[in-house]
Amino acid sequence: MPTPSCPCGRSEPYEQCCGRFHAGTAAAPTAEALMRSRYCAFVRGDAGYLLRTWHPRTRPARLDLDPGMRWTGLEILDTADGSAFHATGTVTFRASYRGGSLHERSRFERVDGAWVYVDGEFLD
Repeated sequence: MPTPSCPCGRSEPYEQCCGRFHAGTAAAPTAEALMRSRYCAFVRGDAGYLLRTWHPRTRPARLDLDPGMRWTGLEILDTADGSAFHATGTVTFRASYRGGSLHERSRFERVDGAWVYVDGEFLD
């Protein structure tokens, strides 16, 4: 039986894709990779990873995820900067869930060399 692809939409198995970021054995190399790994953490209910990859300036004290939420897909619509050569970046995406979708432009920054989520702007 083939190993299913990662929930973030990449064809690699979870363990080789976002799983290594969640486990702490690797760091997301780009803002888009961090965005994908954060979406995957929402799918898997990994609030600890979401908090660890949130900018200290904007991070909530706690995160209560809805266990009934069923994420069904991620579409990256646009990226700006966010590579190994940048200190900031943005990723515009649509995350689908059972019953609707979330369209957001997220901002990312590097803190001590690691990409972190700063905040996002909801789009129509």
